[in-house]
Amino acid sequence: MKITEIAFVAYAVTDVKRARVFYEGTLGLKPASVMEKDNTYAFIEYWLGERGEHCLVIGAGAPQFKPGKTGATAALEVDDFDAFAKRLKDAGTPFLMDPYDGPSCSMVLVEDPDGNQIMIHRRKQK
Repeated sequence: MKITEIAFVAYAVTDVKRARVFYEGTLGLKPASVMEKDNTYAFIEYWLGERGEHCLVIGAGAPQFKPGKTGATAALEVDDFDAFAKRLKDAGTPFLMDPYDGPSCSMVLVEDPDGNQIMIHRRKQK
């Protein structure tokens, strides 16, 4: 028996409408599945990848599901790192780590409206 893949990465949010503005407006994600009862209870899936093989989720409403810096960090792979970092800066997104350009990748760590950490990442060609 073994774990075969990551099913999804989930972020807890406190204000679903505000979070959707960030995830859909600032990050440019398109919702694939929306279960939303009101602004305090929701589960929204964003499928990523060429074939939708990865899933990022935002949710609210479960008492044990709380936002914050101690939770998961999703690293979102982007096709144009510099343009995406500029887009985030122009949108006033808080940067927790300045853009880093390393030997194998470029990355920046930002914060969503609830304080959850999100990494924007670009692998370098080998």
